[in-house]
Amino acid sequence: MIGYNISAIRREKGLSLSELAEKADISKSYLSNIERNLNDNPSIQVLVKIAQVLNVDIRKLIDIDSTEKVLDPEWVDFIEELRRLGLEKEALQELKPIIEFMIWQKNRQEASPSVEEEQ
Repeated sequence: MIGYNISAIRREKGLSLSELAEKADISKSYLSNIERNLNDNPSIQVLVKIAQVLNVDIRKLIDIDSTEKVLDPEWVDFIEELRRLGLEKEALQELKPIIEFMIWQKNRQEASPSVEEEQ
């Protein structure tokens, strides 16, 4: 994902791979590996250099904005409440089968009409 973002922004800015690598003071082969996602975990220092040359916020390179949009504030509040209650991630994993059963049961009830609805 990072590589795709860098490549897309670089092309949008009209820079070649060589130009960006030179201006960011990184090797062309290293930048090429990042863009092709062969190196999908570049250092923060390298990302800062690339972001500066491309004149973009580093968050745009790593696509943090789209992640933030996915997080519904109600879910964040719910998770914070679970944490305040002392529930750890591992314990939540243990509850997953129970939650899946409850969802299955709810879907089953919605799919089949109840006795009251038939009368």
